[in-house]
Amino acid sequence: LISFLALCTINITNCGLFKPKPTVEEIVTPPPPVPQIKEDMVVKYAPNGKTAPFLKNLLEKDAFVKNILDQPEDYQVQIIYTQLDKNNTEQRSFSFNEDPNFYFYPASMVKLPIAIMALHKINELKAQGENITAQHTMLTNKSTPLQTAAYNDPTSADGRANIAHYIKKIFLTSDNDASNRLYEFLGQDYINTTLQALGYKTAQIRHRLSVALPKAENLITNAINFMDSSGSITYRQAMQKSNYKFTNTKTTRGKGYLNNGNYIKQPFDFTEKNQLSLTDMHQMLKAVIFPETIEEAKRFNLTETDRNLLMKYMSEYPSESNFPSYNSKEVWDHYVKFNYLGSAKNMRTNKDLRIFNKVGFAYGYITDVGYIVNKKDNVAFMLSITIHANKDQIFNDDKYNVDDIAMPFMKKVGTLIYEYEKNRKKDQIDFSKLEFDYD
Repeated sequence: LISFLALCTINITNCGLFKPKPTVEEIVTPPPPVPQIKEDMVVKYAPNGKTAPFLKNLLEKDAFVKNILDQPEDYQVQIIYTQLDKNNTEQRSFSFNEDPNFYFYPASMVKLPIAIMALHKINELKAQGENITAQHTMLTNKSTPLQTAAYNDPTSADGRANIAHYIKKIFLTSDNDASNRLYEFLGQDYINTTLQALGYKTAQIRHRLSVALPKAENLITNAINFMDSSGSITYRQAMQKSNYKFTNTKTTRGKGYLNNGNYIKQPFDFTEKNQLSLTDMHQMLKAVIFPETIEEAKRFNLTETDRNLLMKYMSEYPSESNFPSYNSKEVWDHYVKFNYLGSAKNMRTNKDLRIFNKVGFAYGYITDVGYIVNKKDNVAFMLSITIHANKDQIFNDDKYNVDDIAMPFMKKVGTLIYEYEKNRKKDQIDFSKLEFDYD
């Protein structure tokens, strides 16, 4: 106990005694400089996926939305909209340019499967006779010089780090460190082999977020111990090194990027960065909220308690959280609610409206995958959108069209579909399983 307390004291600074401002933007190491190419050699990219005429006609009723959709090479928009009837037992999906083979940077969207699979892995370990829960204290050790340790979490109610609290932070503010801790619990090999086995063929999750580490370092994940309330170690996980073989397809985007302040006139290389299609993201969320609609062999190994934990934190507003507690000027209620709300800062929070979602935001790629419900309006539908808001096609320059293009677009698309759903003839929805006690 004395040794443990000493470690906690030594590591208070590293563990984050003073909570940094949360962010959904990621910091990823840019590729090294490469030879310049001529402007006319730059390749234009656009999804070439399926489009439902019904959805296209609905969206084009708004002139701003239509203008964005008419420029697929500039904005690379993909949309999936799922209607729900007879208490969600009947589902119909409509797409705009849905193309699972088209690459866009998923950014923080990879945290969705990471959070789900942390619970999935716990249940697999339990089935093997291991004593581990999402509430057990999680002690993350430092196994290599570039790794960091985490023996506590000052943002939790009792200062302990555990998987449940990390999941909460992932959904409330898209916390990068919380996601990295779960990445380290899972390991690169387990993440990718599990997702492939479950049918998520586009998934390639290769690296932590917000920390610049060499490729080899992301193969190695920390040794971790789990401890119960009595202080006894219940499960030990040694340092892991992945041997997973990724499929490397050369993937470049844009016409240039900044590297240490220098403009490199060369497409940005995403070949060895994380990958995940909008199609798979949409299906993952559906697998959590409507597991009965997914083929049994492709469902995540989740209990009803696990599903409720995930859905509670997906839908909780930051102002409803006591641990962590957030400054409303820095983290407002709609901070990570892009579809329909457009991350609005000054909009009054409507507690009848709940959005069970996850967002991604980096390099101008902005994505939101969600389930939008409003008991008062008898509205419930799934909506997933990704857009590349980077008109100058230059990366790392911090000049992305978020406020003038991405957020207005996602808000308008969500509003068009919401109003359609509000007036669409359908059965009364049972919202009883979507009500949670927040902090």
